[in-house]
Amino acid sequence: MAAQKKSPRVQRVAYFNRELSWLAYNRRILDQACDEQYPLLERMRFLSFVSSTLDEFFEIRVAGLMQQIDSNVTEAGLDGLGPKEQLRRIHNITASLVADKYRCWHEKLVPELMREGVVFKTRDDLKRRERQWLSEYFNDQVYPVLTPLAIDPAHPFPQFGNKTLNILLWLDDPSTPQDETMLAFIPVPRILPRVVEITGSRRMPSAFVFLSDVLKMFGNRLFPGYRIKSIQAFRITRNSDLYIDEEEAENLLQTIEEELHKMRRGAAVRLEIEDGVNDELLSRLLVEISLNKNLVFPINGPINLMRLMPVYHLIDRPDLKFKPFIPYTPPALSDPGTLFESISQEDFLLHHPYDAFGPVVDLVKDAAQDPHVLAIKLTLYRTNAESPIVAALEEAARNDKQVTALIELKARFDEARNIQWAKQLEDAGVHVVYGFVGLKTHCKCLLIVRREGRRLCRYAHLGTGNYHVDTARLYTDLSYLTSRPEITAEVAELFNTLTGFARKPGFRHLLVAPYNLHTGIQKRIIRETRNARAGHPARIIAKCNSLIDRETIDNLYAASRAGVRIDLIIRGICGLVPNVKGLSENIRVRSILGRFLEHSRVFYFENHTGSHPDVLVGSADWMPRNFYRRVEVVFPVRDEALRTRLIEEILQSYCSDTASATALRANGSYVRVSPAKNESGFNAQEYFMEQAARQRTRGAPPSATEGVSLSDPRI
Repeated sequence: MAAQKKSPRVQRVAYFNRELSWLAYNRRILDQACDEQYPLLERMRFLSFVSSTLDEFFEIRVAGLMQQIDSNVTEAGLDGLGPKEQLRRIHNITASLVADKYRCWHEKLVPELMREGVVFKTRDDLKRRERQWLSEYFNDQVYPVLTPLAIDPAHPFPQFGNKTLNILLWLDDPSTPQDETMLAFIPVPRILPRVVEITGSRRMPSAFVFLSDVLKMFGNRLFPGYRIKSIQAFRITRNSDLYIDEEEAENLLQTIEEELHKMRRGAAVRLEIEDGVNDELLSRLLVEISLNKNLVFPINGPINLMRLMPVYHLIDRPDLKFKPFIPYTPPALSDPGTLFESISQEDFLLHHPYDAFGPVVDLVKDAAQDPHVLAIKLTLYRTNAESPIVAALEEAARNDKQVTALIELKARFDEARNIQWAKQLEDAGVHVVYGFVGLKTHCKCLLIVRREGRRLCRYAHLGTGNYHVDTARLYTDLSYLTSRPEITAEVAELFNTLTGFARKPGFRHLLVAPYNLHTGIQKRIIRETRNARAGHPARIIAKCNSLIDRETIDNLYAASRAGVRIDLIIRGICGLVPNVKGLSENIRVRSILGRFLEHSRVFYFENHTGSHPDVLVGSADWMPRNFYRRVEVVFPVRDEALRTRLIEEILQSYCSDTASATALRANGSYVRVSPAKNESGFNAQEYFMEQAARQRTRGAPPSATEGVSLSDPRI
């Protein structure tokens, strides 16, 4: 009998779930809050970050899953999980994460802070003098702005705002013999500080108390004659995604303003409520806000630990915070009056926050005042209050320059602020545009046109981070300053595309989404794959915030099977499964969290058959939204010295980090990266800070990774 032919072996492809990967990122932030290597108040700040990122996760991602279920959408995610199963797993993981978050607060941070004289108290811990102080504070500062709400046939159930603090009360009238449930609420205005500092005395140090405890202590004053049977603080998280048909919106700015107003009352997606709430009251609350019990999270402590962030700034204890850091400014960029001359002679690469963001701000300010500057064009995704860049654009318009600002009105959670900037800039005479229908403009681009003799010269800034002075001190980003004609000409074409009409703009040097970015990245991955199969050296390093694009992941798997060594430095979400034999055994994935938020995007391709390695920097993560639904710019770094710095200093340091890096395992867990035996740990962020300090003092910065190259198997 003839032997049966074996069917061809089907290669199994694995992916991690996007939502669960986001929660794993939250877990890594929580690990920082518990890590004793960080200063104590910085750990408290990390704990507040966990609450902040969880808020966004429920407002956007969980809200999206709930909408899929309501719409009977059963389409599975990248990993094959349907919306219902994803929600079930999200609840289980989040419940564990929340429990560990409050365990960290109660068992680690509060006792350690108390030993350092930073005291947080609950109402049970307060002394008589402190209670008296809070009583007077409540009467003077809190009571006058509160509005008690009774629930009965004459008083309908109130609408609670997104992420607002509220107090739920179960009241009883002692004058009646029957024990009847009377429901009431105290909505807490946002204007009230959520953490109260009790003024200290010579005999007793100051102490911090959460406002929710103050309200529970004195809430009975709002319902005189009634007995409080129970009182709990709670907080509702609502769907906060914008739903706008831009093609039908005649005035996008007005439409978004109206949508923001509606969004405050979006569908509930999470209820956080203090432990001990009566089951009957909880059920009634859930019915009124139309929320399933699976999205209720009982809280053992203050409802919103994100409110610890203002406390961090209130406490003047430098010994419990990171040491102040002064960034380095290259001498050629230190004089605003010579910036154009310097950039005309050479390209500059600034690595923030180790290199100062000041030269970028100075460039815009100088352009606003320079009589030879004719036009300034800039994309604005996020910026800070009292922005010096916005002020410079206004000044430029008053100086009769052609000023164009492309403001992204749909920048998540900054919509209202960007609307304000748009109106303010238009009032100053700036030409404000809002980009494309259906696309967010996420790229970070500045173009300046200057008359020099008989020529018009262009100067450009391209970056990975926003034009935001505050985050430039907290996020790691890259800024590229250049006057190269081939780059600045395409930046000019980009702005013309954004403000005018262009069905197929021709970009040869820039990779611009949604036009040629995705195909450009895939071609480079496939080229490395071909080189490896031909026996040539092949190497890929990608540093970005998220990797979730399926085609990119599949091409990386193919590259790994061909023998390409791949290092992925992915801070947050990662859908690729590393270290699977026959699929991804040549891929290493690590996440780096530290003092600064890793935000730069850098991509390295060995390009053995080309003239030099391909090094790209830009604003885009490797996600479908960045490739297809946003305007992004990724640019090549052609200057040999700058390319060498990116490869041998920046990427090499991140690949060598054994102090703040965690490695992703094939089972989805992250483990600390440890130094080799007899080697001390290497911290990339600390190295960059030390190097900047040496440069400020004009000392020669020794390479912390001297003797190690990207071809070294250790990295």
